[in-house]
Amino acid sequence: MPTTGPEGGCWGAPFPGQGAGLKTVLVAAAALIDADGRVLIAKRPPGKSMAGLWEFPGGKVADGELPETALVRELAEELGLDITESCLAPFTFASHVYDDFHLLMPLYLCRIWKGQPTPLEGQEIKWVRPVRLADYPMPAADVPLVALLRDYL
Repeated sequence: MPTTGPEGGCWGAPFPGQGAGLKTVLVAAAALIDADGRVLIAKRPPGKSMAGLWEFPGGKVADGELPETALVRELAEELGLDITESCLAPFTFASHVYDDFHLLMPLYLCRIWKGQPTPLEGQEIKWVRPVRLADYPMPAADVPLVALLRDYL
């Protein structure tokens, strides 16, 4: 018979119903992978929530917008990249309950784009080997994605 840890739930995961009534925010993100197999991460700039944490680039999906469309738009705005939706491969997703909202974030893999990633919104960017991603502090929702990327790449 399955058991639970001392905190209940599955290894500290939220109990069913935790976060009920919170607004769900849909955010699309990309693991941009260069020819050397490195992944691009961006550091959230001062003045933004979770400033100083590293994340996979992307952003909020507007009402009525597809996640892929939002990601193409966000990567153009944030990094000056020209990406075609067909170059985004769905990989996994994160579902995380923060104090004041629930985040649902599909993560796409992308190996093909036009342009050189350029930080256009005050963020710092860095190319990182998958085995080193865990060395960078990230928002709680991004953390489980690191092991999946490391094992896949």
